[in-house]
Amino acid sequence: MDYVKLGGAGVKVSRLCLGMMSYGTPGWPHHPWVLGEEEAQPFLKGALDAGINFFDTADFYSTGASEEILGNFVAANMRRSDAVIATKVCLTMGDGPNDRGLSRKHILEGIDASLKRLKTDYVDLLYIHRLDPDTGFEELADALNDVVRAGKATYLGASSMWTWQFAKLREMQRANGWAQFCVMQNFYNLCYREEEREMIPYCEAEGVALVPWSPMARGFLAGNQPKDGKGATSRGQTDKIAQGYFGTRQDYAVLARVEKLAAKLGVKPAQIALAWVLAKGITSPIIGATKPHHLSDAVAAADIKLTEAQIASLEAPYAPRAVQGHS
Repeated sequence: MDYVKLGGAGVKVSRLCLGMMSYGTPGWPHHPWVLGEEEAQPFLKGALDAGINFFDTADFYSTGASEEILGNFVAANMRRSDAVIATKVCLTMGDGPNDRGLSRKHILEGIDASLKRLKTDYVDLLYIHRLDPDTGFEELADALNDVVRAGKATYLGASSMWTWQFAKLREMQRANGWAQFCVMQNFYNLCYREEEREMIPYCEAEGVALVPWSPMARGFLAGNQPKDGKGATSRGQTDKIAQGYFGTRQDYAVLARVEKLAAKLGVKPAQIALAWVLAKGITSPIIGATKPHHLSDAVAAADIKLTEAQIASLEAPYAPRAVQGHS
């Protein structure tokens, strides 16, 4: 496994990041296909054996159960200093009016609750999961700075927003001497490339790490939503977000290019999709694994080197589409 700097930060992370959304409470209403703690162990151990040191979770995932699973695993299997743990704050954690968002109250209470579930004194990276329309930029940036200065988070990241919003936040942080966002977790894959217009160039110019979510288009580029409907996976059948995002004629044209190249190279379509993301200067894409081959396939994909001609062919069917993933 190769390791790279997290953008302008000094910490080094594995070329692949293991996403923890797949592990939590089976039957969780948002994603009923998630695996419980016992079922998750082979994937976590496999990731560790493969050299993955970067783990991405969130308080929202299975309402904290994902964090607990990761915390238990790291405590039992790793030195804390060997793990790079990322979690998130913002999305709904309860029925109360202050159980979501980016108010100072929710950020400060949220990080303390996350640390307890993760069995650690700090997280390496704290993301804001999305922006909160009810909280001003200054309040959330000031609160996040206090979290860093208190030693509860080492670095800050943000996820899926307009580039002008991210730039405004970072300029505010810089002007006040506050801890700055150094990571962007954006939505990026062969079927959704709108981030190439502004966000990716901005991050590259500013030395901000790119850690995209859903590099395989929520499984679409792995074939979990066959055009004829036959053989769809459990996630493909129940993931309403994916069904809303993907399935156009253009998407299937991209998938056809992916499948054709995969057949030519003797690999799987998911590996081609991941190899393409890695070829685009991304720091560490977030991968999910709920079947034994998912993890080994992803690790092997990191060794696939696509030619410029192959990349151009994969990208050819793409046309501009509506912005997605900001909410």
